[in-house]
Amino acid sequence: MFDTLSDRLTAALAGLRGKGRLSDADIDATAREIRIALLEADVALPVVRQFVGQIKERAKGSEVSGALNPAQQVIKIVNEELVGILGGDTRRIELAKVPPTVIMLAGLQGSGKTTLAGKLALWLRNQGHTPLLVAADLQRPNAVTQLQIVGAQAGVQVYAPEPGNGVGDPVEVSRRGVAEARARQHDIVVVDTAGRLGIDAEMMRQAVDIRDAVRPNEILFVIDAMIGQDAVSTSEAFRDGVGFSGVVLTKLDGDARGGAALSVRQVTGAPILFASNGEKLEDFDVFHPDRMASRILGMGDLLTLIEQAEQAFDADQAEQTAAKIGSGELTLEDFLEQMQAIRKMGPIANLLGMLPGAAGMKEQLAQVDDKQLDRLQAIIRGMTPAERADPKIINASRRQRIARGSGVAVSEVNQLVERFFEARKMMQQMAGRFGFGTGPGRRSRKGRKGKKGKGRGPTPPRIPRGLPGGLPAGLPGGLPQGMPDLSELSGLDQLPPGFDPSKLRFPKK
Repeated sequence: MFDTLSDRLTAALAGLRGKGRLSDADIDATAREIRIALLEADVALPVVRQFVGQIKERAKGSEVSGALNPAQQVIKIVNEELVGILGGDTRRIELAKVPPTVIMLAGLQGSGKTTLAGKLALWLRNQGHTPLLVAADLQRPNAVTQLQIVGAQAGVQVYAPEPGNGVGDPVEVSRRGVAEARARQHDIVVVDTAGRLGIDAEMMRQAVDIRDAVRPNEILFVIDAMIGQDAVSTSEAFRDGVGFSGVVLTKLDGDARGGAALSVRQVTGAPILFASNGEKLEDFDVFHPDRMASRILGMGDLLTLIEQAEQAFDADQAEQTAAKIGSGELTLEDFLEQMQAIRKMGPIANLLGMLPGAAGMKEQLAQVDDKQLDRLQAIIRGMTPAERADPKIINASRRQRIARGSGVAVSEVNQLVERFFEARKMMQQMAGRFGFGTGPGRRSRKGRKGKKGKGRGPTPPRIPRGLPGGLPAGLPGGLPQGMPDLSELSGLDQLPPGFDPSKLRFPKK
């Protein structure tokens, strides 16, 4: 969603690099480009004026003029101001001192409240809570049925005493839902209310009655991130009519210009708590203003990438795999498990896009095809357990059988097996050099017959064509042509001379 805005801001700030001193004209020109970029992204005009004004005021002060690198200081200022209009610090849900905590969802028709109720319930369940969904949207046809289906997918109970479709009292259902949660010892209640229009006085009054009946601890305003400039008027109407304590952005995976995210927080004063960026129930997470600002400015989002990896990879299994890498005992079965964990994290292009500097290779990332991993999984699943454990026994006849069984050409099986051996050798070598395992990088420098070698170390494995910078091998055909070496990503090549990672000492966990 923020691709266009990110490109414009990156281009505006790139013109400052290399300048030892910034004049007022340079700052004014950069501020003008930033203003145009924000307006084209549908950010509200008052927000744009305030944002650009603060940047110009800080950029023309001693904060920049006295800096050793003025351009980097301006980028730092833009990042800090962007974090500010997105909300500053990350805000969490405030839990009630005496359970249950009541969360009421409100928003326009079609903003995705019912689906989001299931996403929120699944996220709460994964956090150790026992949420209960209350079906108080009795106006929209089949809204109750939809919530029941979504609740079943999330593994959460749904309280739906009325069939909906215009039948039942939503205020009474909400009140009884909270009482039911208290009786069944659910610690959180999520009330899904009917969607309404900002000018619909009757539906707005119904939302007020539900609010007064259940006295929610949090009222979350669900807003479609693709709504554009109308986000301001809509959010103001809900703020004045019902009131809300937090905002949830949906459809962040769309291709709209994303100005709603930058406008709502500044206009309403309510923080953005969550963001939904896909159709699956798992595509939902806490909104971190600093991480979002970093992604908009093309600086990557390594913290989110690490958190996703922690959820997808089993810690014990990862430790066992690391030990096998160090000893050279990695099997195709381990390789398959790692690929399955990567697929759980989402599209490969999205994962690579979180790396610092990935903003400069968006066209190449768009060409990354996740189906390549599916083909690899099909090939490995076409092997017997013995062949996965010891790929050396896969001879010509076995390769033909595997190719027929997985629906691929024999050449693809050959590529997978050959690249697996090369990748295993390379990973064992890296493990030894970094001080882990017993790889060849940790062998004595003495050669045969007790003579000292020349210190050249083991011969590096040949990296197949199409595998840039030693990315994990095994992808037939490699990544798209033009994908740069990972060493070109900013910040990854800035280790000090003589850096020895084997000397690092980490806590046990």
